[in-house]
Amino acid sequence: MKKLPTILLASSLLLAACGTNDHNDDSSNKDSSSQNSSSKSENNKALDKATKEYKKYTDNQLDKFLDGTEQFVSAVKDNNMEKAKELYPKVRMYYERSEPVAEAFGDLDPKIDARLADMKEENKADKWTGYHKIEKSLYQDNKIDETTKKDADQLLKDAKELDAKVDTLDITPKLMLQGSVDLLNEVSTSKITGEEEIYSHTDLYDFKANIEGAQKIYELFKPELEKKDKNLSKDIQKNFDKVNSLLDKYKDGDGYKDYSAVTKEDRKALSDAVNSLGEPLSKMAVVKE
Repeated sequence: MKKLPTILLASSLLLAACGTNDHNDDSSNKDSSSQNSSSKSENNKALDKATKEYKKYTDNQLDKFLDGTEQFVSAVKDNNMEKAKELYPKVRMYYERSEPVAEAFGDLDPKIDARLADMKEENKADKWTGYHKIEKSLYQDNKIDETTKKDADQLLKDAKELDAKVDTLDITPKLMLQGSVDLLNEVSTSKITGEEEIYSHTDLYDFKANIEGAQKIYELFKPELEKKDKNLSKDIQKNFDKVNSLLDKYKDGDGYKDYSAVTKEDRKALSDAVNSLGEPLSKMAVVKE
C-alpha cells in the first residue's frame, strides 16, 4: 500500500479525532439534556404532589371552619355568650391557617374577615359584616341582639359559599409560595400590633394559626427544598422553631393568653423572630428551579 504523506496522514488523524470528539460532544449533550429533562420531570412531580397535599389540607381546614362557624352561630342565636366567646378564637384558627386560599376569593374574604378600620378606610363601614363585627358585639358591647343574630346568619351564609367555592380554585406552587410569605406578613403587620383582634385580644390564636399555615407549606416543599438547598431548609426550620418557642410561653391550657399579657419587649421579640423567618422563607421559590 502506498504510504501517505506525513502531513496528509496527520490531517486525516486530526479530522478523525475531531469527528470522534464531535460525536462524543453530541452524546454528552444528549445525556445532559436527558438528565435535565428527567430532573425537571421529577421536580414537576414533586411540586404536583405538594399542591395536591396542600389542597387536601386547606379543604380540611375550611370544612372544619364551616363546622365551627355553624356551632358559633348556634351559640349566638341561643344567646349563649360564654359558648360563643369560647368558640370564637378557636374556630377562626381554621380560617387563619387557610388564608392563602380564602383570600383568593376577594369578594368573600372581606365579608368574613374584614376589620372595622378596613371598612372605614374604604368608606364602607355601613356594609361591615363577618366575624369581627360579631366580635365587637360579644367583647366590647357585651350583648347579643337581633342585629348580632342577623350578622351571624350572614356569616354562616358566607362561610358556606366559601366552602363550596374552594373546590374550584386551582392550587399552584406560586400560590403556596406567595401564601407562606403573606401569612408571615399578616403576623408582622396586623397581628403584632394587636389591631386584628382589637376587641377580644385573641391575637395569639391568629398568630399561631398563621405560623402553622406557613409551616405546613414549608413542610410540603421540604423534601424538594432539601435537594436544592439543604442549608436554606435548615435555616427555615430553625426560625420556625424559634417563633413557636416564643409563642409557647403564652399557652394557656388548650389556648393562649389575652394579648394584653404580652409585654412590649416580648412583642418586639416576636416581631424580630417573624422577620428573621421571613427572610429565608422568601427564598423557598428555589424549589421551582
